[in-house]
Amino acid sequence: MRFLRERRKLTQEQLSTILGVNRIKYTNLENGKTKSPHMEDYLKLSSYYRIGIDTLLKVDLSKIGELKLRELEGGDDIYIKGGNIRVVAITVDRDNRENIEYVPVSAKMGYSSGGYADPEFIKNELPKYSMPNMPRTGSFRTFTGQGDSMLPIPDGSDITGKYIEDWSRLPPRTAAVVVLKAEQDLVFKFVTIREDGTVLLESLNPVFEPYTVQINEIAEIWQFYCFTCRQIPEPQTDLNIVLRELKDLRSAVIDK
Repeated sequence: MRFLRERRKLTQEQLSTILGVNRIKYTNLENGKTKSPHMEDYLKLSSYYRIGIDTLLKVDLSKIGELKLRELEGGDDIYIKGGNIRVVAITVDRDNRENIEYVPVSAKMGYSSGGYADPEFIKNELPKYSMPNMPRTGSFRTFTGQGDSMLPIPDGSDITGKYIEDWSRLPPRTAAVVVLKAEQDLVFKFVTIREDGTVLLESLNPVFEPYTVQINEIAEIWQFYCFTCRQIPEPQTDLNIVLRELKDLRSAVIDK
């Protein structure tokens, strides 16, 4: 309790007022002097910090790192959500095999504004299909990409990705489709999860500047598996090659 309060730069008096708890009562709770805390007090703390009661009681939050703390505050508490991984809504065929759902441009807004978590939307609004030689494990989904930021992958290509449950295991600069909650958008980027709770998004096309978002602004990440299109991608020009090498050199210098 002390760690979470001090992390938000609050005094005991300020927090007791926010929670609607008597100052002395709160001080005793924080100092462990209350032998039988009321469940209502736990619920108030859980609601304010957006962290499950089990987590508050069982996990030493001062040791889990800033990235995980920001995930918890963003609503990704395993006890609140009822599981220790992110769960994706899927559909299956007559043989109980997972379909690949297709998110066309026409369904893009509905998907990113909440349809991604709605089994009925996934079932009724998205076309389904299968592909040969797909891995036997994992969930896959196809998205229509848009814009010049994907070059050399042509605009309008269909990008198939594998659903990622544990984002912390993603290697830096993993190509993926990212579903953003706040912007209600889908983007295809190189993804780097940072320890400070931010996510660096870089375009394939070096002309476009990278940008960062908070980890709790992301709903889903689908790691790149393959793409299909009706165009032959343009070959890279010497200028693009030079720009890419300069960018890699700059990143190497910054890392050192």
